[in-house]
Amino acid sequence: MPGKNVQISWRRFALVSTLIGATALLSGCNAMKRLSEVGEPPKLSSIDNPTQSESYRPVSLPMPAPQVAERNPNSLWRAGARSFFKDQRANQVGDILTVVVEMSDNANLSNNTLRARTNTEDLGVPNLFGLESELTKVLPEGIDPTNAFNMSSNTSNRGNGTLDRTEAISLRVAAIVIQVLPNGNYVIHGRQEIRVNSEIREVQIAGVIRAADISSANEVDYDKIAEARISYGGRGTISDVQQPRYGSEVLDIILPF
Repeated sequence: MPGKNVQISWRRFALVSTLIGATALLSGCNAMKRLSEVGEPPKLSSIDNPTQSESYRPVSLPMPAPQVAERNPNSLWRAGARSFFKDQRANQVGDILTVVVEMSDNANLSNNTLRARTNTEDLGVPNLFGLESELTKVLPEGIDPTNAFNMSSNTSNRGNGTLDRTEAISLRVAAIVIQVLPNGNYVIHGRQEIRVNSEIREVQIAGVIRAADISSANEVDYDKIAEARISYGGRGTISDVQQPRYGSEVLDIILPF
């Protein structure tokens, strides 16, 4: 019947639309962004002031009591200077310095656990205020008061764990001083994006450094950065293939087995 076929087609259309809408909600903005870049290489992010980001929060750390700097008007030597010439190291908001990341970590852990326990409990009540004979009225099959309770348990547990990890990173990133703390330490933030064909490699670094740790070449090692946040990753067609689909990630989270 034509009317019935139209009704079935409409239900199918509604079902497909619902599935598409649910898929879009699960995928979030990332799916829409990827769809907008079909046939084009991923776009580079714009250069923005990190302090104007909605997620930016100024760093607040315990500070010592402020000290008044001594001034020597008749002296050619400046406090904190390494020479009589101008110091080219970063020393104020907006200055740039280079962060050197030379990381080579190795970790090898192995754990073996074996646990076993056997318990046996026997309990007899030969005399219970003369009431032991009354138990036969409650238990027609009868009961032996000398062996009224008997329980045994056996537990065994064995676990093995092995961790073997090797990481090596070698890179240099330019960072900007975005905040000077009251004690003279600098808050730095740096981001670098490199696009090769349809893949973007992204490096981000942030943390707190001391002015004394900046070398004369205006460089600082990553292990001198407090509260360091270093991220090295990528996005694009290759990274997309390496990532599981969002449906698989959701199932991995909610499935109990």
